[in-house]
Amino acid sequence: MPGSILRPDESMAGLIPQSFIDDLLNRTDILDVVGSRIQLKKTGKNYSACCPFHKEKTPSFTVSPDKQFYYCFGCGAGGNALGFIMDHDNLDFIQAVEDLAKRAGMDVPREEGRRGKPRQPTDSPLYPLLSAAADYYRQALKSHPARKAAVEYLKGRGLTGEIARDFGLGFAPPGWDNLFKHLGGDNLQLKAMLDAGLLVENPDSGKRYDRFRDRVIFPIRDSRGRVIAFGGRVLGDDKPKYLNSPETPVFHKGQELYGLFEARKNNRDLDEIMVVEGYMDVIALAQQGIRNAVATLGTATSEEHIKRLFRLVPNILFCFDGDQAGRKAAWRALESALPNLQDGRKIRFLFLPEGEDPDSLVRAEGPDAFRARLTHQAQPLADYFFQQLMQEADPSTLEGKAHLATLAGPLLEKIPGNTLRLLMRQRLGQITGLSGEALNQLNAPRASGGQGHGQATPNAAQDSHAHEYSDYDAGHFADHGEPSYQDSASYFEAPSDFSGGKPGKKPWKGERKWDGKGGKGGKRGDFAPRQPRTEISVESPTLTALRTLLHHPQLAQKVEDASHFANEGQTYSQLLAALVEALQKNPKQRSMQLIARWHGTPQGRLLQALAEKEWLIDQGNLEKQFCDTITTLAHSQLHNSREARLRSVMQKSPSELTDEEKALLREHFSNASSPGPQS
Repeated sequence: MPGSILRPDESMAGLIPQSFIDDLLNRTDILDVVGSRIQLKKTGKNYSACCPFHKEKTPSFTVSPDKQFYYCFGCGAGGNALGFIMDHDNLDFIQAVEDLAKRAGMDVPREEGRRGKPRQPTDSPLYPLLSAAADYYRQALKSHPARKAAVEYLKGRGLTGEIARDFGLGFAPPGWDNLFKHLGGDNLQLKAMLDAGLLVENPDSGKRYDRFRDRVIFPIRDSRGRVIAFGGRVLGDDKPKYLNSPETPVFHKGQELYGLFEARKNNRDLDEIMVVEGYMDVIALAQQGIRNAVATLGTATSEEHIKRLFRLVPNILFCFDGDQAGRKAAWRALESALPNLQDGRKIRFLFLPEGEDPDSLVRAEGPDAFRARLTHQAQPLADYFFQQLMQEADPSTLEGKAHLATLAGPLLEKIPGNTLRLLMRQRLGQITGLSGEALNQLNAPRASGGQGHGQATPNAAQDSHAHEYSDYDAGHFADHGEPSYQDSASYFEAPSDFSGGKPGKKPWKGERKWDGKGGKGGKRGDFAPRQPRTEISVESPTLTALRTLLHHPQLAQKVEDASHFANEGQTYSQLLAALVEALQKNPKQRSMQLIARWHGTPQGRLLQALAEKEWLIDQGNLEKQFCDTITTLAHSQLHNSREARLRSVMQKSPSELTDEEKALLREHFSNASSPGPQS
C-alpha cells in the first residue's frame, strides 16, 4: 500500500524470508520451548507456572497450546515462542529465530534486505575480532613489560585477581600500534578493525593507530557474553579520563549496560538490579559481594535501558553521587522510567554523601554498612518525585501549589500502572489540596476555541499524546481506571479526520462479501476524533474487527478488496487491511504467525494485546459486526476521498474543469441545496 507504515520488522522481512518464519512457527510447539526452560503444570486446557519474568509465589503465568501463546496475568508479559525465547534468553529476534530453527533441524535462509542494505548478521566477523583483542589486552596485563602501572592501579582500588578475571580486565600498552601489529592481516582485516572501533584513522594523513593506549581495559559484553566493545581508563595524563568504543554494527551504547552479563551469570534469580555511574563502581561492589550492579556507558539512563531491566527484574535501584550531576542523572532516569511503571514494578533512589561514590564508600565502610544504606536510605520513586518537584514549586503558597500541580500532572499521566498512578495523584491532591475532579480538569484538554497564552494547539496535544504511547510494550495494554478508557484502543492516535458514514445500499453480496462499492457516505463526523484521556471506555469498532480477525481468521475471505478501506490516514484500518491481505494470501495462518510478521513493532504489540484479551462477543454476532465495520470503514474512505477531490476542484477556475469535475460540482451543490429529511 502506498504510504503504508505497516512494514514488518526488517530483521524478519529483509534478512529472513517471511515464509520461513511461518513454517518455523508451524513446526514449533510453544510447550516444548517453554517447558525446556521452566517447570509447567497442566491446568485444564492450558499449562501454568510461576512467571520467569517477575517474582511471584502464586502462579499467574499461562501457556496455551491451542493459541500457541504465553501470558502472565501478573506482569503482562506475553507472546509466542519467538517472543518467549527473546525475553527469557535475552536474545534479539534473529538470534531467537536461529535458536528455534536449530531445535527444528532447519537451516535459516538469508536474502538481501528490502532497502538493498543487509543488516549485520549475528555471526559478524567483528565478534571474533573483538574477542581476539580482549585476549590480547588480558595477556598484556599479565606479561607486558609496561604492565606495572596498570597492576598497581587495580590493586590500589582493592581488586583481586579473581574479580579481574571475572570481568576480563586487561591493559592496552603505551604506543601507537601494539594491537594493530598483533592482529595484523590484510586490508579486509584492517577495515574490520576500523569498523569495530579498535583503530582510529587520521582523516588528514590517513594513518591508523590503536584507539586504546596506556589504559586499563574494561571489556563490554552483550547478553550472550560476547565482547562487543571496550572502555579504557587512562593511566597517564591523557584525556579523556575514560574512553569508550564508538558506535559500531555490534555496539549501541544507548542500549547496553556494563556488568549486566556478569550480574546475571552470578545470579539467574535476581530480584533487583542497581544502576551506578561507572565501571569501577560495578567492579568494586562485585569485589565486596554486591553483584547486582550495572552501569550505563557514558549516556543517560534511557527508556531502552529501563525496559531491558524490567524484563529481567521487578525492582531497580539507582545509586548516584549526591552532587548536582548525580541528581540530574537521577531525574533523567526517573523520566525514562515513568512510562514503564506497571503496577508491581518498583524503583528506588539512593544518593551518596558528597564526594563519595559506590567504589569509595563500599571500600571505606564495608559491604554490610553499604547494604544497610540500600535498605534504609533509598527513597521510593514517589517520595523522590514529589521531593524534587517541591524544590521547584513551593506548596506553602497558592501559586506554588498551582505550579506543582501543573508540573506533576503530565508526568503522572505517563504512568501505565493504574494503582500507582491513582495513588500518586492522591498524594498530589493531599499536597495541593485539589480534589481528584479538579486534577482531572487540569489534565483534560480545554474546549475553548481560542489559542490563549500557554495553551497547546490541538495538534500539539495530539503529538504529545502520540509520543507518550509510542514505545509501550505488550504489558502496557491494561485498562486505566480514571478517566475510563482502554489502553489498547488508544495505542495509536486516531487521525483527526477520521470520519464514518451511514451505509447506503447494502455493500455485501452472497455470503456477506464486501465488493468494494457501496452507497453514498453518511454525515461527516459520525466518528469524532479521540481526545486524549477523556473519551469512550469501549473498544473502537476497528480494533474489535482486528481482534475478531485474530480469533477468527477465516472471516478475511469475506472481503474482496481491502484497499477500499486502507485509508492512509487511519492507522487501525491500515493494519486491518494488511491482516486481511496476509490471510487471503495464506488462509491457514494462525494468530501467532500474523503477530510474528510485526514482531518488535508498535503494530505487533497492539496485535499481541488484542489477541490476549478475553473474547466476550456473542459468536452469532461476529460476522455481522465484522462486516459492518468493513462497510463503515469503506464508506468513510469513500467520503473522505470525495471531500478531498471536491476541495481540489473548487480551487480551479471554471475554464480548467473537466466534464467529470463539473458533474461532481453539480452533484455537490444539488445535494447541498436539497432539503433535509422531514420530521
